[in-house]
Amino acid sequence: MNNLKINNLSDDQLIEKIRKEGQNDLYAILYNRYFPKVKDKCFSFLKNNARAEEFANDILSKVFEKLDSYQGKSMFSSWLYSISYNMIIDYLRKKKQLHYPNWNQNNELPEIIDESMAEINELSYDKLLEVFEKIHPEEKALLLMKYQDMLSARQIASSLSISEDAVKMRLKRARSRVVYLYFKLFGND
Repeated sequence: MNNLKINNLSDDQLIEKIRKEGQNDLYAILYNRYFPKVKDKCFSFLKNNARAEEFANDILSKVFEKLDSYQGKSMFSSWLYSISYNMIIDYLRKKKQLHYPNWNQNNELPEIIDESMAEINELSYDKLLEVFEKIHPEEKALLLMKYQDMLSARQIASSLSISEDAVKMRLKRARSRVVYLYFKLFGND
């Protein structure tokens, strides 16, 4: 098979060739496809380019080691991003002792938040990115998993080792916190 045809194979086709035919060198194609995206995800949390690159390499190495556990129930990219978020959050927890329930107690929201006060489409993207830097990394990961990577509550629950109900509750809390902080910081701009 020529290089052009190999590069055009889907993720699942590449994984099948790696698993069944032992063509481990094909993992380089998956690596090259996803390294920039994984690195960007890492950078959005770590804010250090060299560290993000190192972390992305570690994540993709771990994914290669765990490739046999990929079951194909979701897209490969979703599985990869779940592992990425998990590793980043674990790192941040260890480094900064960021334990979600403790952090949440110290950063409580007002009792009642009216999420309907803004349509998400009306919020400025740049300002929203600023707000994302002020929320807990786990909340940021939840929102990115749900709305950027389009993972289901079940996939997020599995990735973070929490229940689906906990995912729904934390997503609601994270959305509320984002809306609250957005309007606290920027008013009705």
